[in-house]
Amino acid sequence: MYNVGFGDCFLLTFTYAKQERHVLIDYGSTAAPKNAHAKYMVEVAQDVKEKCKGQLDILVETHRHRDHISGFTTEGEATGKIIASLKPHHMVQPWTEDPRAKPNSMTATTLTQKHGKPSEKELTSHFLGSLEDMHRVADHVEKITRSKTMYAGAQTLNQLAFLGQNNLKNLSAVKNLINMGKKGQTHYVNAGMTLNALLPGVKITVLGPPTLKQTETIRTQRSKDPGEFWQFRSFWASQRLTASATASPSKTSPRRRVFRRGSGAHPPNMRWFIEQSRKAYADQTLEIVRDLDSVMNNTSVILLLEVGNRKLLFPGDAQIENWAYALKNKKWCDLLKDVNLYKVGHHGSLNATPKSLWKLFRNKGGDHTHDRLETLCSTKSGKHGSSKSGTEVPRAVLVRELKKNSDFRSTEEYEAPDRLSRSVTINVAR
Repeated sequence: MYNVGFGDCFLLTFTYAKQERHVLIDYGSTAAPKNAHAKYMVEVAQDVKEKCKGQLDILVETHRHRDHISGFTTEGEATGKIIASLKPHHMVQPWTEDPRAKPNSMTATTLTQKHGKPSEKELTSHFLGSLEDMHRVADHVEKITRSKTMYAGAQTLNQLAFLGQNNLKNLSAVKNLINMGKKGQTHYVNAGMTLNALLPGVKITVLGPPTLKQTETIRTQRSKDPGEFWQFRSFWASQRLTASATASPSKTSPRRRVFRRGSGAHPPNMRWFIEQSRKAYADQTLEIVRDLDSVMNNTSVILLLEVGNRKLLFPGDAQIENWAYALKNKKWCDLLKDVNLYKVGHHGSLNATPKSLWKLFRNKGGDHTHDRLETLCSTKSGKHGSSKSGTEVPRAVLVRELKKNSDFRSTEEYEAPDRLSRSVTINVAR
């Protein structure tokens, strides 16, 4: 588990009698680790290359958020060129990345209906077109936060800037991933697929993301279900707290005069209304961008790897809408019960480790001396969400649960000489 700050980068090495096979799952960051070297992403890429001995067997891009793919860029420090030189044999990406499925985003929003309902193909085109639209919204939000013209508190501005940057298209990284896929074999996956032929002796089951057809039965699933999330406050209470965070303007953001003096001045009873309207605009913009961020997270690939008598679970940033489909499948729930290693979803956010999933894990708790669940969390505090609204990442109540009932490791604990990465070794009985 590499320390990339707020992001993910995991290198899996499978050791056989006469060889090693290597799998890289994501490589991105939107915020540097504490006290990081200026070229920390270059250090990560070079370390991956060294450990792989110049050859990567599988590269997994769970989804296209910047904090998962920025390292694949060929611009700037060009860390993506280092990864491309490893010539991965196989690429694994969510079905939403398949170029053959890409619609013309200008026409995908207009659906014709068959028997009163859009067809599956039309719904897919609409959805993929919407993903492209999200990048345009993110670009606009990122620009207005840089311009410092929005009237908002420091916390709101920071959140808008972070989410805006994370949802930009990352065009250079995307193109590099496509080019790497052309030189190997690309697998665009959805829930229910298996990739058992990629590594000797390793079963790989794809638990997510579901296609739109697969999610037909869960479209009414509430994304803010307090029974599933690691929070104490109700959704609406948290929203009021979030709104109150915008009450104090940022010291770095210039105060904009809410009325003009002179004959054109607004009457006194209108000044409060205008000021509150500007605050509401900033707050509503943040909520919209958060929703867009969640949609992209829910395109994440969820992989369950079975190696002998051990199971490893890597869910990317999948949130409850993605997990809901898998958790309705009894066969998959049975497979998940004896997971040995869990990569904590979405950097430890409140809604990426559903409580129904956590309850399935038999190996958690204090009475497992040898097979106790191991949990890995790649994260950085203070970049996403707010403790005031119970949405901070990593979520404090979740981290306490992980520390109490599993062998928990977080990149925030990394210190010299192991500040770049730390390893977990899992012995496999055949």
